[in-house]
Amino acid sequence: MRSKYRSLKIRIMIQTLGISIIVGLIGYFILDIFVDGVLQDPFAKTVVYMFQRIGMTEVEAIHLYRLIFWKNKALIVGSGFFVLVLLSFYLGMSKFTTYLRQVEAGIQMILNESSDQISLPAPLQPLENKLNEIKGTLKEQRRHAEESEQRKNDLVVYLAHDLKTPLTSIIAYLSLLNEAPDMPVEQRAKYTGISLEKAKRLGELINEFFEITRYNLQNITLDRKEFYLYVLLEQILDSFNPVLKEKGLQCTIEVDDRILIYGDPDRLARVFENLLRNAVAYCYPHTKIEVYGRIKGEGAEIIVQNQGKTIPAHQLKNLFEKFYRLDEARSSETGGAGLGLAIAKEIVELHGGTIKANSQDGYTTFSIWLPRKKEDL
Repeated sequence: MRSKYRSLKIRIMIQTLGISIIVGLIGYFILDIFVDGVLQDPFAKTVVYMFQRIGMTEVEAIHLYRLIFWKNKALIVGSGFFVLVLLSFYLGMSKFTTYLRQVEAGIQMILNESSDQISLPAPLQPLENKLNEIKGTLKEQRRHAEESEQRKNDLVVYLAHDLKTPLTSIIAYLSLLNEAPDMPVEQRAKYTGISLEKAKRLGELINEFFEITRYNLQNITLDRKEFYLYVLLEQILDSFNPVLKEKGLQCTIEVDDRILIYGDPDRLARVFENLLRNAVAYCYPHTKIEVYGRIKGEGAEIIVQNQGKTIPAHQLKNLFEKFYRLDEARSSETGGAGLGLAIAKEIVELHGGTIKANSQDGYTTFSIWLPRKKEDL
């Protein structure tokens, strides 16, 4: 790319130099002919004659001609060449300004979101390619933003609709309890338990609304410190034990206890919590969730794997987009704001790491690579 721009620069320089030489030669011959050449005598007689026409004598006219033209020959030639240099520079740069106008027109096409391809002259081919690349990137970003906004709007509509279901149930069961004070203890306990479960679900849905708001307003900053990866993962796993038991799941962790990470433990804890929550939501009951951690190059690789329905390739590539959900029908069991993986990706990349997903043969795997601070071994 740089060599192509260099050739364009050389081309403009050669064009400018060529025009300057041509204009200079033409100007030299013209000045030489009028001042020292064959047209000197006719030119002198014409000037003297014009001076005589305004009332001068021939002697006065000749004297004035010599005073103006002959004695200032060097000044006249120099001034003439200066004007010619300016003219040649203007003609030479006109090509460059033409290029600038064409580039400006291309940029305007980007600003106007024109669907046409930007077309520039052959010497500007590298710039044409770059502008079309920028144009395509911006178009793709706008498309993703529109899709994300639409998904968010759809999600808000779905959440608003879903709020009615647990709320209606809560009101119905509480009304029954209120209207039948002599209800049998066993039936009262059943209705109370159902009301409690529906109230919990209502709280989860409300939290999803807050999650959407927090994501739109948040500006993630990191408070880095050195910590052991194994300790962090053990603490997170302990908090998931009740959920795992409820679904009959097992979770094993095999992490090299020497791995030291230099990062924000609170933010990274959220990453692993989101991955484990995702694994619990989409894995088959009575299966195993496996967490591995090992040193890999200058960083650490952490793998979270669960057994569940294989994610199709067209869905897999969208997993880390905000407000994207696998279960488009919004199952009440797995319903979420579709932000967990998007937030996880943002936090990991802020640490200078990477995150990717793979799903095949009934296993879904999330792989995270994080840079680590080298420890003294």
